[in-house]
Amino acid sequence: MVMEEWTEVNFGPQHPSMHGVLRLKVKLDGEIVKDVEPIIGYLHRNAEKICELQFYCDNMIYFDRMDYVAAMNMEIGYLEAAEKLLDVEPPGRAKWIRVMMGELNRIASHLVWLGAFGLDLGMLTPFFYCFKEREKILKIFTEVSGSRQQLNYMSIGGVYQDVTDEALDHIKQFITEFPKELNMIANLFVKNDIFLSRTKGVGILSKEMAIDYGVTGPMLRASGVEYDVRKAEPYLVYDKVNFDIPVSFKGDNLARFLVRIEEMRQSVKIIDQTIQKLPAGPYFNQKAKKPLMIRLRGQGEVYARTESPKGEFGVYIVGDGSLRPYRVRVRSPTFKNLSVLPALAKGQMIADLISIGGSIDLVFGEVDR
Repeated sequence: MVMEEWTEVNFGPQHPSMHGVLRLKVKLDGEIVKDVEPIIGYLHRNAEKICELQFYCDNMIYFDRMDYVAAMNMEIGYLEAAEKLLDVEPPGRAKWIRVMMGELNRIASHLVWLGAFGLDLGMLTPFFYCFKEREKILKIFTEVSGSRQQLNYMSIGGVYQDVTDEALDHIKQFITEFPKELNMIANLFVKNDIFLSRTKGVGILSKEMAIDYGVTGPMLRASGVEYDVRKAEPYLVYDKVNFDIPVSFKGDNLARFLVRIEEMRQSVKIIDQTIQKLPAGPYFNQKAKKPLMIRLRGQGEVYARTESPKGEFGVYIVGDGSLRPYRVRVRSPTFKNLSVLPALAKGQMIADLISIGGSIDLVFGEVDR
């Protein structure tokens, strides 16, 4: 009986090939991956339990730091649940502003992923172009919120401050210029033979496996499932804007790349509509006029789902009638998406393991929480 000899190698938690503090315990037969065990928890900060010790309005900063490159989307997810529990309805203008900022942050998040994915495959130049465009969005965020990344911009009942005419002009300029820049960046990838050879037909995720593992977001849509929470269960004003759901049926690394590129184009389309349809009026609910001092009581349990850049982001809150939530739990889309990595990488080369992991779009502030 011939015994197989496997080499066990650790990738991460501190390693240039890893996105964040992920550790992969990999069993190798030469260059072939035989098994992968993702080990998480290195960035666990107990955010959900801390949220149960704070007033409802004070929890925004902890959600900002979950998916820390998509803070606006995290804030929307928490507020969809908290406002439902506290019976606070944001005014129309605030809803449109939230969608505008959420879609800007979706683009910024995808640009971080795109630049990092290029680095995974040895492409340095696209990284700089991606971050140049992201910087324009962060300047807009600084203008409206005073911060670049951990924004704390939205509040129970609305937003902390109105979007200015100057900020709107900058947003208009960005969505006018960005499509051309995005096409240029995309061409750097798709016209590169090495990029195509490392993505086309690599890491194929079938529709059935994606559903079985609870995969959502661009990964699910790249496997042929036309599911987007913004369409399936519209929140805010997503039922009042026109956009398409990008879908591919290939299920490989290249499909996930193409879906995210098209999602950025659709986000531009949504942002343009929010600017055109932005109504006048207050940007906060009078019930929550002083958002930093709001002390509302919540009773019951709610679950709200939103479409973050990584997939379906769910927030579950239980209120016991006090000023603080009794229980806060989060459905992390990246946690689910990461779980499929061992199945996709088995039998692949080491280099393909890195490209497959990069195509997932991992942010460990959200996975570990």
